[in-house]
Amino acid sequence: MDHRSRVLLAVAGTVGLFLCIQLGALALVEPFQSAGLQPVENPDDPSNSLLYVGAIIVATGLMLAAFRFEFEWLIRGMVILASVFLSWYVLIVILPPLITLGGVHVLAVVGALGVGAGLAFHPEWYVIDAAGVVMGAGAAGLFGITFAVLPATVLLVVLAVYDAISVYGTKHMLSLADSVMEIKVPVLLIVPVSASYSFLEEEPPSADGTPEREADDGDPETSNGSTGSSEEEPGPERDAFFIGLGDAVIPTVLIASVAFFVPAASLGVPGLALTLPALTAMVGMLLGLVVLLWMVLQGRAHAGLPLLNGGTIAGYLVGALASGLTLVEALGIGPYL
Repeated sequence: MDHRSRVLLAVAGTVGLFLCIQLGALALVEPFQSAGLQPVENPDDPSNSLLYVGAIIVATGLMLAAFRFEFEWLIRGMVILASVFLSWYVLIVILPPLITLGGVHVLAVVGALGVGAGLAFHPEWYVIDAAGVVMGAGAAGLFGITFAVLPATVLLVVLAVYDAISVYGTKHMLSLADSVMEIKVPVLLIVPVSASYSFLEEEPPSADGTPEREADDGDPETSNGSTGSSEEEPGPERDAFFIGLGDAVIPTVLIASVAFFVPAASLGVPGLALTLPALTAMVGMLLGLVVLLWMVLQGRAHAGLPLLNGGTIAGYLVGALASGLTLVEALGIGPYL
C-alpha cells in the first residue's frame, strides 16, 4: 500500500473514532439519565455554559503553568485519575451488576482500574484511543444531559471562538498540544499512518514546538492545537495523525443534548437515542472533520472547533427545521424573546 492510500485510510480511521464517540454518547444518554447522573437542576440555564468555559480556561492556564514548572507528573496523574472515574461512570450503566460488594459494582471498578493501569504502564496508541473513546462518549453523554440545546449551542460558539484565538492569536494551545504529547495520556486520539508506528517511541517536541525529527523534504511537522489537540501532517516521516479528544467531545455534547432535549421522533435505532436532528448534527460534525483533516494535510496548524462546532450546529438546524421545528424552537430562545 502506497503512502497516499495509508493517509486516506488514516483519515477514515479518524472519522471512525469520532463516529464511535458520537454513537457511544447517544447510547449513554438514557442510561445516564435513568441512573440519576444529571448534575444540574436547571439544564436550560445558559450560565451553565459560561461556568464550564471559565473552568476550561482556568484548567488550560494551570496545565501550561504545570508544564512550565516541570510538574508533568501531576498532569499525567490527574488525567489518568479522570480516565478511571469517567470509565467507571460508563461501565456502571452498561455492565450488568453480576458481582457487588457492599453495593459496589465490582465489574465496573475492575474495568475502570484496568483502563487506568493500561494508561499508566503501557500508553501505546491503541490503549490511548480505547480509553479516549470511552472517556469521550462518557463526557459527551454526561454533558449532553446537563446542557439543554441553548446552553449547549452557547458552549460550542464560545469555545469555537476561544479555540481560534488560542491557535491563531495567542498560540498558547499549540504549546499545550506539544506538551501533552510528551506525557502520553488520552487527551489525544492517535491514528497511525504506518503499520510500524509506536506512540511509545514518539520523539518529544523540540524547543520551538515541533518534533525533533523532520520529514525528508525538510518541512517541519505541523501541530494542530485545537482545544488541547495536535495533528501531524503525514509524510515520509510523519506516520500518525493526532487530534485532540476535546475536538470530538465538545461538538458531541450538542448531539447528545439534541437527542435528549429536542422533541423529535426517534429513528428507532435500538440502543441509541437517535432522532433526525441528532443524526444531521452528527453528519455536520463529520463533514467539518473531513474539511479540517484536508486543511491539516496542506501542511499547517488549524483550530478544529470552528469547523467541527460550526458543522454540528448547522447540521442540527437543518434536521430541526426538517422535523417541523421553528428556528426559535430549535435554538430554545423562546423564553428570551
